Amino acid sequence: MSDTYSVREAVVDGDREACFAVRREVFVEEQGVPQELEYDPYDATAVHVLAVRADGVPLGTGRLLHGADATGKTGGDTSVGSLGRLAVAKAARGLGIGAALVKGIEDAARERGLSAVDLHAQTHALGFYERLGYVAYGPEFPDAGMPHRAMRRAL
Repeated sequence: MSDTYSVREAVVDGDREACFAVRREVFVEEQGVPQELEYDPYDATAVHVLAVRADGVPLGTGRLLHGADATGKTGGDTSVGSLGRLAVAKAARGLGIGAALVKGIEDAARERGLSAVDLHAQTHALGFYERLGYVAYGPEFPDAGMPHRAMRRAL
């Protein structure tokens, strides 16, 4: 939590649209991910977390898949959640928002009784997640045309 922004679960009217707007800016426009890959059926059941500036401008987002939705990304373990779609608007980078979003997602995972969180990190972001306690495992793999590694952090 900061004086200039807050992080919360996206539950208020308009929150999910704000999450999608940040994802569109970062993944679709900036990184060139096809829109049909960016949005998927998991968006309907995921826990979305949103960082918003004090004046309501969305700054960042991420989501948590849990239960059956997460098992394809966690090796079938229903006690592990899957963090994904973490994005911070270009103008808001370097303010600690990404780390605050990860903490918000981990808090949501704990509230749902999960024991760990997995994620698929773009390889350029490995250091960011390592600083937050995540450990890479398995080989590098492509996702949306970019190299990724799986990572996990026990809660």
